[in-house]
Amino acid sequence: MPEGEISLSQKVIRDDIENTLMELKRSKEYFERAEKVMPAGINYAIRWLDPHPVYMHEGHGSIVTDVDGNVYTDYWMGHGALILGHARREVVDSLKARAELGTHLGFPNEPMVELAERIVSIVPNVDMVRFTNSGTEANMYVTRLVRAFTHREVIGKMEGGWHGGFDSLQKGVHLPFDGKESAGLPDSQTSDTVLIRFNDEDSLKDTFESHELAAVVVEPVLGTGGIVPAEKSWLRLLRRLCDESGTLLIFDEVITGFRIALGGGQEYLGVNADLVVMGKIMGGGMPVGAFGGSREIMSLLDHRNKRRDEVVFHGGTFAANPMTMTAGLETIEILEKEKPYGLFERETEETARKLEDLGKDRGINVSVTHAPAVFAVHFMDRKPRNASETYSGDRGRTERLHQWMLKNGIIYVGKDMAHFFLSTAHSQEEIDRLVDVFDSFLLEEKKR
Repeated sequence: MPEGEISLSQKVIRDDIENTLMELKRSKEYFERAEKVMPAGINYAIRWLDPHPVYMHEGHGSIVTDVDGNVYTDYWMGHGALILGHARREVVDSLKARAELGTHLGFPNEPMVELAERIVSIVPNVDMVRFTNSGTEANMYVTRLVRAFTHREVIGKMEGGWHGGFDSLQKGVHLPFDGKESAGLPDSQTSDTVLIRFNDEDSLKDTFESHELAAVVVEPVLGTGGIVPAEKSWLRLLRRLCDESGTLLIFDEVITGFRIALGGGQEYLGVNADLVVMGKIMGGGMPVGAFGGSREIMSLLDHRNKRRDEVVFHGGTFAANPMTMTAGLETIEILEKEKPYGLFERETEETARKLEDLGKDRGINVSVTHAPAVFAVHFMDRKPRNASETYSGDRGRTERLHQWMLKNGIIYVGKDMAHFFLSTAHSQEEIDRLVDVFDSFLLEEKKR
C-alpha cells in the first residue's frame, strides 16, 4: 500500500477512535468503591490503567466484556494463563463435576496424582514435582531447595527477570537494575542475589568467576524484560558453566511452560535445566504453581525419617487443591490432543513480520520479539537482546499504542510493555484486525 494511503477498514478504525469514546461509567463507579477498601482499587499494579482500571465482567474464548458492556479482543489472557481461551467448555465442565465432590478437601486427592504423573511424563528432566498456589511460591521454595542441596547461598538472576514477589529475587527487574523492586525489602534479603545480563556471554563468565553460586534462575524467554528469547549459544554456555562449577540451573517456565512447546523451554531451545518452575497454563485458569526436578534434588522435600533441619519445608493450605488440579489436567490433556504448537509458531512469526513490515512502510521503527504464542512490540530499530536494550525503545509511543488499542476494543498486558498472548481461541480474522489497528496507529503517529 503506498505511503499515506489507508484501507477502508483502517479509515473506519480511525474515525471510530476520533469520534467515539468507550463508555466506562460503571468501571468508574466500581473504582470509586474499590479504592475505599483496596489500595489503588486493585490487587496488582500491572492492572492499573489511567485514569482508572477497566473492571471486567466475563470472558469467553478470545473475548472479554467489561462491566459497562464494552467488548474487547483479549491478548492479556489472564496474564498468559489461558492458552485455551476463556471458559473453555471442557475445562468448565470438569470444574463443575469436581465442585460437586468438594472444592477443597485438605487431603491428597486423585487429580493431584494424575496431574503430577502427566507433568513428569511431559516435562524433560522432571522426575518429581510439588505443587504450590502461584509462581511466586514456586520460586520461593525452589530457591530454598537449591541452597539446601548445594550448601551455598548466592543466587544469580537476570537483569529484567521477573520471578514473582519473593524477596530474594525481587531485585534488578526494572532500570536502573541495581535497585530493589519494593519498599520493605531489607538488604539481607537481596544481598545474596547477583545480577547477570541476559544474552551477554561476558556478563555470564564474569559472574561465575566472581561468585560461588548455588543456582542461576533464568526464563527461557525473558518475560517482563520484553519477550526476549534466550540465544541458544548463550544458554548452552550457561549450562556448561553450571556443570563446571556445581551450580544448579533453574528454568522459570511460569510463562513459557506449555506455551512455547508442550515440554516448555527445554524442549523448544534444546537445553536442559536441573529444576523447572511452572505455573499459569498448568492450572487451567485456576491459581497454581509448581516446581520439579531430579529425584535426587527433590528428595530433600521428603520429610520421612529425617530431622526437621535436614528437610526443605514446603506446604500450603491450598497446595494441590483438587479444583486446580482438575482444571490443569483437563487443559494439558487438550494440549496433548490438539497439538497447537506448530500453528502457534506460524501465527506468531507471521504476525511479527507483518507488524515490522508496516513499520518499514510507514517509516517508524518497529521490532517484534517473539516465541510461539507470545510476542512483544518495540518501537526501536533492532530486536532487543536483553532488558537494557528493551528499555531503550520509545516509551511514549508504547503507551500511546496501548491507549489506541484499548479504544479500538483490543486489550493486552500493560501500557509500559506491548505484550500479546495468543490462545487457541484467537481466530485469524482477529489477528488480522490487530494488524489493521496497528497500522492505523502508525498512520496517526506519522501526524505527530
